[in-house]
Amino acid sequence: MPGDAEALMRLGAAHAAFEGIVLPMGRQAGAARQQRLERALQQERLQAWLLWGPPPSLQPGHAAQAQGYASLTLDFSTLAAERFAHLDCLYLEPAVRGQGWGQVLLQRASRHAHAQGCRELQWQTPDWNEAAARFYRRQGAQELAKRRFILALPA
Repeated sequence: MPGDAEALMRLGAAHAAFEGIVLPMGRQAGAARQQRLERALQQERLQAWLLWGPPPSLQPGHAAQAQGYASLTLDFSTLAAERFAHLDCLYLEPAVRGQGWGQVLLQRASRHAHAQGCRELQWQTPDWNEAAARFYRRQGAQELAKRRFILALPA
């Protein structure tokens, strides 16, 4: 839902920092990114599931905050000539890793993809993230040897 954009922004920034991805900084860049997320959620171009939990401080009076998320988009494979879901992100804060929440988020994304008529869920993870690779293999995922490229387009 569009109201989740703020939590996705915070978790997305932590996820980007974890993977060493540099995001455009500044208030305007952040506000524009949040607006694009809100629109994508509202138009259902992006699906996201948030893991809500107590803040790390566990102090009384503090509201629960998102501790992790999974997000996906629907796509089409030319080679397979069928729809698939792209798991864009799966991220958990360090405090909640290793507790089974990654599996819960992956299962929710998988069920949604299946309900949308997708036969596959595809994603990538950095080569250096061996913990994630082990997790995905335990979930039954098949690993493909590919490289990911990004080509910046003119503004």
